[in-house]
Amino acid sequence: MKLQDILTLDCTLCAVRGTSKKKLLEIICETAAKKINNLDTYQLLQSLMSREKVGSTGIGNGIAIPHGRLADTSQVIAVLLTSEKAIEFDAIDNRGVDIFIALFVPEENCQQHLDTLQSIAKIFSDKHIAKKVRKCQSSTELFHIIKTTNS
Repeated sequence: MKLQDILTLDCTLCAVRGTSKKKLLEIICETAAKKINNLDTYQLLQSLMSREKVGSTGIGNGIAIPHGRLADTSQVIAVLLTSEKAIEFDAIDNRGVDIFIALFVPEENCQQHLDTLQSIAKIFSDKHIAKKVRKCQSSTELFHIIKTTNS
């Protein structure tokens, strides 16, 4: 499944103010919780934090792909968020992160999860797309960039 197929405008946030990894993950989870009926913000945050304990999802170049697996849901939710300023995220290159693409998937959809992560990594490996994303002035503009990406 491609990011373009699962991202919605209401899960796209541009230039969010946040000064810490935890705060931005909370904002991501608050956004996703509005789309998932039987899980709340805390449960979603726990799924992301469990994954972060294994190792940072900061993949470098100012990009992080926090992701969590969820029990009791069949929904796949993506949240795209850019922050006003890069924040410390323990990324692989030790640089701050300002582009966050979060993914929540059902526990049993392991292959779909991996395919979607690969799709996200492919999109953001294009430095031109990352540059466009960083220049966005609105959530609508940000959403449009991703939806019209051919990767």
